[in-house]
Amino acid sequence: RIILPQELPDYIDFAFLALHGVYGEDGQIQGLLESLNIPYSGSGIMSSAIGMNKAFQKKALRSSGLPTPEYHVVSRRTWVRHPNKQQILDEAIATVGNHIVIKPAHQGSSIGVNILQSPDLETFSKAVDAALFIKTVDAEEWNSLSHLQKVSYIRSLTDIREGLGLPVIVGCPDRPEEVFVFRPDELLKYFNDHFSKHTSPLRLQAVDAEKDVLIEAFIPGREFSCIVVHNENGEPLALPPTEILKGGEVFDYRSKYLAGLSRKVTPIDADNDTLEQIRKDCVTLFNFFEFEVYARIDGFLSNDGKIYLNDPNTTSGMLPSSFFFHQAAEIGLNPSQFLTYIIRASLDERLRKDPVSIELKQLLTDLDDDLIMMRTNALEKKKIAVILGGYSSERHISVESGRNIFEKLSSSDKYEPIPVFLTGNDDHYDLYQIPVNIMLKDNADDIKEKIEHFKVHPLIDTIREEASLITSKYADDSLTFAPQKISIPELAQMVDGVFIALHGRPGEDGSLQAKLQEVGLPYNGSGVESSSRTINKYETNQLLKQHGFLVADQLLVYKKDFVADADQLLNKICSDFKFPIIAKPVDDGCSSAVKKIHNREELKAFLELLFREEEALDPNAAKLLKLKAKEEFSRKDVALIESFISSEGAKYFLEVTGGMVTHEDAGNRISYEVFEPSEALASGEVLSLEEKFLAGEGQNLTPARFGTTREEYDHIAAHVKADLGKVAQLLGVEGYCRIDAFVRVLPNNDVQTIIIEVNSLPGMTPATCIYHQAALNGYRPYDLIDQILEFAMKKEKC
Repeated sequence: RIILPQELPDYIDFAFLALHGVYGEDGQIQGLLESLNIPYSGSGIMSSAIGMNKAFQKKALRSSGLPTPEYHVVSRRTWVRHPNKQQILDEAIATVGNHIVIKPAHQGSSIGVNILQSPDLETFSKAVDAALFIKTVDAEEWNSLSHLQKVSYIRSLTDIREGLGLPVIVGCPDRPEEVFVFRPDELLKYFNDHFSKHTSPLRLQAVDAEKDVLIEAFIPGREFSCIVVHNENGEPLALPPTEILKGGEVFDYRSKYLAGLSRKVTPIDADNDTLEQIRKDCVTLFNFFEFEVYARIDGFLSNDGKIYLNDPNTTSGMLPSSFFFHQAAEIGLNPSQFLTYIIRASLDERLRKDPVSIELKQLLTDLDDDLIMMRTNALEKKKIAVILGGYSSERHISVESGRNIFEKLSSSDKYEPIPVFLTGNDDHYDLYQIPVNIMLKDNADDIKEKIEHFKVHPLIDTIREEASLITSKYADDSLTFAPQKISIPELAQMVDGVFIALHGRPGEDGSLQAKLQEVGLPYNGSGVESSSRTINKYETNQLLKQHGFLVADQLLVYKKDFVADADQLLNKICSDFKFPIIAKPVDDGCSSAVKKIHNREELKAFLELLFREEEALDPNAAKLLKLKAKEEFSRKDVALIESFISSEGAKYFLEVTGGMVTHEDAGNRISYEVFEPSEALASGEVLSLEEKFLAGEGQNLTPARFGTTREEYDHIAAHVKADLGKVAQLLGVEGYCRIDAFVRVLPNNDVQTIIIEVNSLPGMTPATCIYHQAALNGYRPYDLIDQILEFAMKKEKC
């Protein structure tokens, strides 16, 4: 429900601000909270406003004496009204040069940023419009698109990461009135109606439009980011600066927040004098703008060795591998510990400004008492090894899942998680206990590289010593910074239980479970027999088919047959199945190398890629299958071909995913608590890994749209949930699972549930929909994880 501002003091003691952009980090929410006497995290009103205004920062930076790139500011009013936009371009180039960066002056997360070299007027105009969140659509462009292309166009246009977001204001040069549009379907209808009658273009702008565009000189060199925090003694402390290795020139929204699209190197590869100068300059800027508690300061190390500070931020991104946690981990703080420190330091900062506040003093006392209690009770916590990584094509998702589990458990008073990384191949794998700074590297490959070539940069040792006032109070007493190889028997001596966060093999296939059982270690999820069955999509669905469940028609295709006579094998598939078909590995986890195949040529390309000998992808086959940049594609000896499941005249047809947890009664009987299924909406032809597991990439509607009335929904949902429960029971699922299916609701209201696959170790990233489903049953994310572990512990005792 809506909480009115004046009601906030009744609900919260402290506001931790994780907001970005306008209202969140520009001083407005800070002012509201101060008016309500609610303490909050981070900087105050003035420094937050400065941190958000890139144009003002540039003026101020010049006064500070710190180098910053040349810049030129163009106001929205000037751009929209100026009769000669070529003149604006000429003035910009005269000021900053012809290699330029164009960005909004009051936005975060690199939204609306473009880099141009020797731009012409058309390219420059499009980039300025993008930075101002303005878009012009003409009739010829719109009318040339198919319906599906129009839908895709609207999707991109209303996505804030690449377009304008919602709502938008739509105007037309022929008519003075403007229309506010709040939904993408309304915008699609408006476009179609307008361009069916008029040839005049439509001009769109975001409601929260940008008022200034900042044009900067491009700095050839390396980009870095440095977190500065207030030390326990009140002095600023710069953490080790991180270099950003990105695929393109722009460290954009996707590069910042999607695993595998960029890499971070900490500290930046430079000599010690340069690194210390970067830290010194960041502290100087931190003090100059009077930032409080913490800030993230971005900059460039140019090719000629000059340091440019460019974009101070009073709020940092806080995803698991964001700079905020990435750099704190280098001094030994896990995310929970660093957040606790930030809260403590923020309370101290608010008390500094209001030294007579009894409420603030009491909050500080309570927090300090809690910290003492937590350290006192640390020995009573259950030690849980969180095994993450692996070597399958889903290893990066496994890392995201494992980190999320680690963070939830590390903030509890019941568990002490220990990160354990698995690496190797199908023939042999090794386990490594890893420190938190390695766990928070960008992805599984980066973690593996840091383990295999472990070394400590001398600057890191220096900063750890400088940060000892913080770590001695907030870090674990058993803090370690070096990876350590361990065996399964050694693991059994270290921990009380295991949470397997691996996806695909060897996590979901029962092999790791068998080794854990040998040493008596309880683990999450299903046992050996059930796991070894559900990893194989063919065996699972054939068993389900034998027991009357609806599944797709299936055919196993073997590499040896393809190599022996590809044409004969393709002929058989084409005669047995009607295109389109679904092709996938038979024993990988979710969505890895799953493709909708439309013709024989695509089928051949798919099998060539799946059955290839070398890791490198054939570029022609990859292009034919429309693989994305950096998209991984498994190498296997067996492929699975399935018939394409369609609506077949159903009045409702949806793809759903349903999670569940299991409970055990006094008689050791297992019952299944099946959650309300989610409807999965794919932007392409099949759900991608990103759409299933990464925030902002997929659309999962929970609960699914099973009907238009409550009665209709209850009838359909009950039928689907009953089917999913029966599937889990037949397969012997334990602990929890996720089942993917299609649902057809026929005109006579009969319900058909067509099973796609069963995942015995579902993804547990922050964005995965099993948390949404569990929330409807009253589970917070931690509660769900606790229930899974409690079942595992009880099962092992039995």
